[in-house]
Amino acid sequence: MAIGKTIRTYFNGTWHDGNVPIMNAADHGSWLGTTVFDGARFFEGITPDLEPHLARVNRSAEALMLTPTMTTEDMLDLTREGLEGFGKDEAVYIRPMYWGIEADMTASAIAPMQGSTGFAICLESIAMAAPESSTTLTRTRFRRPVLEDAVVNAKAGCLYPNNARMLVEARSKGFGNALVTDAMGNVAETATANVFMVKDGEVFTPIANGTFLAGITRARHLSNMRADGMAVHEAVLTFDDFEDADEVFLSGNMSKITPVTAFDDRQYQVGPVTRRVREMYWDWAHSE
Repeated sequence: MAIGKTIRTYFNGTWHDGNVPIMNAADHGSWLGTTVFDGARFFEGITPDLEPHLARVNRSAEALMLTPTMTTEDMLDLTREGLEGFGKDEAVYIRPMYWGIEADMTASAIAPMQGSTGFAICLESIAMAAPESSTTLTRTRFRRPVLEDAVVNAKAGCLYPNNARMLVEARSKGFGNALVTDAMGNVAETATANVFMVKDGEVFTPIANGTFLAGITRARHLSNMRADGMAVHEAVLTFDDFEDADEVFLSGNMSKITPVTAFDDRQYQVGPVTRRVREMYWDWAHSE
């Protein structure tokens, strides 16, 4: 699935132009869904938090019982090399990936064989969202699973059909995204990103409880806000809290920060805290 027009792919020891084939039909990843990935960004000539994203894909692989084959440093060098094929004014989505190849026959082929792992890095030109872009949220009947049900401690491809049905449900109701709860009914995140809300000048975000990935960009926003003297809380939050909020914004690697202008019938303005968080992120990213 290609989104951007320009793609460079590192596979089998070299860089290739285009959306090249990387998996076989009988690979464990193709057949049984043992795929993980991560996503970082190149824009305005910078790659903020690239190293943490690359490190996380190895942790995701281990969570799916895959054997990582690349060090973070190796992936960092390869990514920088691959980005030389793009212009400084281009925005690029950086996607390192692992997948299972052979099956562990002692586990009825359901588990991947240790040490049999495919690897690729896909660099795809995808524009950053415009600064004035925003989205809307609605409820969804689907929820985030817990670790006992799914590999929620990994950025795993097998989790995304659940996210997709949340998003399709939201779109069918005329909204841009879904505000999603965990199994207990507390807000966890949205279908595509972590979520923050502002009330009386203080910032709140769902506490990381193991049902969703507390993202790298989320952590960067938390660090920036605290360094700026903002009151920031990781807390148990409900739909009622979001209905009572003054501002809501999303945090994710793809767009970094996305203001929310509605949650069902509740309307929001793009407020001063949201604008300040975006400003701080860009200031931090360029300072690095």
